[in-house]
Parts: sequence; C-alpha cells; structure tokens
Amino acid sequence: MASNVNPTVRRRRLGQELRRLRELKGMTAEEVAERLLVSQSKISRLENGRRSISQRDVRDLCGVYEVEDKRIVDSLMEMARDSRQQGWWHTFGDIPYSVYIGLETDAESLRVYEPQIVTGLLQTRPYAEALVRGALPETSAEEIEKRVEVRMRRQERITTERNPLRLWVVLDEAALHRVVGSRLVMREQLEHLIELSELPHVTVQVLPFEVGAHPGINGQYAILEFADAADSSVVYLEGVTSDLYLEKAQDVQKYAVMYEHLRAQSHNVEVSRQFIAEAAKRFAD
Repeated sequence: MASNVNPTVRRRRLGQELRRLRELKGMTAEEVAERLLVSQSKISRLENGRRSISQRDVRDLCGVYEVEDKRIVDSLMEMARDSRQQGWWHTFGDIPYSVYIGLETDAESLRVYEPQIVTGLLQTRPYAEALVRGALPETSAEEIEKRVEVRMRRQERITTERNPLRLWVVLDEAALHRVVGSRLVMREQLEHLIELSELPHVTVQVLPFEVGAHPGINGQYAILEFADAADSSVVYLEGVTSDLYLEKAQDVQKYAVMYEHLRAQSHNVEVSRQFIAEAAKRFAD
C-alpha cells in the first residue's frame, strides 16, 4: 500500500461512490439490504464510511446495481483493499476516536471551537496528561499514556514543514482560567499556545465572557475540510460514549455560519495573544 493512502478517507470515498450507484439505480437502502439478506444498518454504515468494506461487499453491491463496466468494479475493489489497511493510529490499539483521527490526518484545514479546554492539537504533554487523567478517573496509567502519545503524534500535522494543517481555533475564555494539572502546567500551556499561534498556519482567537450567549453555547465542535473535491466537509461532535459526524451540506453550512459568528464575536488575533499572555502571567504570580 502506498504510504499516503488513508484507510478512513478511502472508506468515505468508497461509501460515497456506492451510495451514488444505489441512487442511480433508484433503490433505497432497505431494498438493497433485502436483496443481500443483510441489515439496513450495514448498508448505511458502508455508505457513510464507518465500517470497513470488504471486496465481497463491493462485488455483491455491484451485482445488485448491475455495474457492467469492469474498470469501475476494479477501481472500487482497489479502494476496498486500501480501506482495510491500517493507519498509523492503529498501532496504538483500540482508540475510541480513530475515525476522527483518520479524517484529521487527511484534512487540509480544521476549524475548532472549544468552550472548556485548550484544543488537543495545541496541548503540551503535561496538560494533556492531566486532562485525560481528570476526564477519565478510572482509566489505567497505561491507557492514559497511550492516549497522550496519540495526541502528541497528531500534533505533527501542525509542526510539519510539508503541507501543515491549516488550523483555526476559537477558545472560550474559560479555557484560559480552568486549572488543569497545576498553575505551572497552565502557565507553560498558555505560553505554548502563544508560541504556536505565531505560526502562519495557526490562528487562535479568544471568545471573552463579556460576549454572553453566543452560537457555540451548546458545546465543542470541529469542521474538517479536505483538498480533494471528492471529499465532503465534515462536522465532528465529540461524545462520551460515541461521536457524531455530520456530512450533509446543509448541516455543514449551518455550523460554518455559526463559526463565522464566533470568530466575529471573538478578540482579534493580536488582542487574543495579549489576552492569553496576561492569563499566563497571572499563573506565574
């Protein structure tokens, strides 16, 4: 497998193509499931890229959709093979948000709103360790270390010189005051945040308390966008036991508009940097 093949993204592209073929055939997911004697939920998971797609699945679906062009079938079969390969994150074992990591790894840009904490891609190791330990009090030390290592590895998208991730972060002011770990950990974290915010591809804005109610009041979300036009943008909503991925154009557009309002209500980049520096100084006193 070529090193630049992302299995998560291949599953998405393959699922989108299979959905297109089903719709061209004028069939519903229920009808396809009935023909193949499988559950409707399996067809849905195959089409939304949340499940690995075997070559047998592709063969059976192409048969139902009466795809006669061998080049199309061969292309879909190749995508199925690639989609079952493992990304770098799979070497860490069972990671609960592996689908998101796969998308983030291939994304061209990422817009994040964080109401409570510094976003993962900008965290220091001590901050990340304290955060995971506090959020998951019954988690073993080994599991905490694994999650932190994955988070540090994800940050390579920010520090790489070749095609770095374009990151835009809106942080609620609460994230600057919530003591995660210790005052020393917080000071180092905020200083690190300032340093990263000076990178040309990283933008950090602070949403002050004085704004009051705002479009992000319901919680954290991220919008991932991709260089390939074939890959639709995705809104990611993190949950405790499961995550939500929104890909419908109207859903993505609604969250994108909400994000523009958050940006407009936040301090500009320079004022935000000064705001963070003042918070770091308070932790140093």
